[in-house]
Amino acid sequence: MTNFIVRSYIKKDEKQVIQLWKMSNLIIPKNNPLRDIDEKIRFQPDLFLVGLLDKKLIGTIMVGYEGHRGWINYLAIHQEFRGKGFGVKLMDYATEILTNMGCQKINVQIRKTNNSVIEFYKKLGFTDDEVISYGKRIEEIDNVSK
Repeated sequence: MTNFIVRSYIKKDEKQVIQLWKMSNLIIPKNNPLRDIDEKIRFQPDLFLVGLLDKKLIGTIMVGYEGHRGWINYLAIHQEFRGKGFGVKLMDYATEILTNMGCQKINVQIRKTNNSVIEFYKKLGFTDDEVISYGKRIEEIDNVSK
């Protein structure tokens, strides 16, 4: 893991990032990954991070902070490298960034059916807040994922 580095996303990462998200089942019909990337680059671009192992992109994490809560989105690790601590490293990095920004609580949203991800976050100390997350799409999304 000594050759694992975390850096901010750059445009040349786009294709690899989208491939990783597809492989990780993070893209659903209502998600347009190109738009999600563009929106993140417009807002807190330094908090869109990629993990590189020997210069190969193997992980992503989008971190957000709006002054009240920190949020984690698009945490993904290439399937060949799961269970080796890289997801934990990205989360530790994100947690440090959020802590330095004054954040006191981090939220994640996980699909109810994604048991392995639920267990991952439980091991990191996350718990079910026993709230219901509702969303309202205010704009139709044209999914043009590559």
